[in-house]
Amino acid sequence: MRLNLETAEVFVPDGLRAEEALARTTHMAIGAHQDDIEVIALDGILRCFQRDDRWFCGVVLTNGSGSPRDDLYRDYTDEAMRAVRRAEQRKASVVGEYAAQVQLDYPSSAVKDGSNKAPVEDLRVVLRAAKPEVVYTHNLFDKHDTHVGVALKVIEAIRSLPAGDRPQRLYGCEVWRDLDWTVDADKVTFDTSAHQNLQAALLGVFDSQICGGKRYDLAAMGRRRANATFFASHSVDVATGMIFAMDLTPLIADPDRDIQAYMHGYNERFVQEVTARLARLRGQGGARGR
Repeated sequence: MRLNLETAEVFVPDGLRAEEALARTTHMAIGAHQDDIEVIALDGILRCFQRDDRWFCGVVLTNGSGSPRDDLYRDYTDEAMRAVRRAEQRKASVVGEYAAQVQLDYPSSAVKDGSNKAPVEDLRVVLRAAKPEVVYTHNLFDKHDTHVGVALKVIEAIRSLPAGDRPQRLYGCEVWRDLDWTVDADKVTFDTSAHQNLQAALLGVFDSQICGGKRYDLAAMGRRRANATFFASHSVDVATGMIFAMDLTPLIADPDRDIQAYMHGYNERFVQEVTARLARLRGQGGARGR
């Protein structure tokens, strides 16, 4: 399997040959940074954990060299941080019992550059080797440019595959902008109640980020709990954790479908719901606002 950068790697926790490890993949996450896939793709990790008929594979596009640092890591150079973050991602793949962990090692600038096709080529190679049934990536409403750049490259790579080689489902999940605001009919919901100890362990592996002043571990777990509680206003909680995603499958099922128009549909349905609720409640005899 040829990748564009010599520094790219395929790490296999159980020591199987890379080609065989990738070929057993059923669920794959493609994220921007080390620790992103443990946030966006917990559904896939949990579905595959301790199973021999399902296997999770993680793919990280960037090298982590530009990450903020503090505490123990305050004086680390970019190269030192790159090595630390790569090692942390390997640790997470061991804890989560991944089929394989791919790190493509691109600078963020390459991912944000729409004209740079090298990451797309690598994703195409990995996807063809793994043939996952389900892929998780970032949602297109995310406010982090690198995250959205990754999602766009994932869509482009999958669209370039023959129809029979494409995943059955593609989901865009929460990190830097949650999806609580979307109408319920547009939400894909993943129950993350199980293995909370494993969830904490996966997030806690990334010490360089937590010591760097960002409690991603607490924030991710807190968001999952908040999603579960605030999902339904008139019923008891049915889960202790929940991740929301948007279904990006229509964008790979029809490669000609316009991405911006598809996303605009989410906005329109949200506006329609809010407008209809206001009109309904104002018409029940309440005071009319200005």
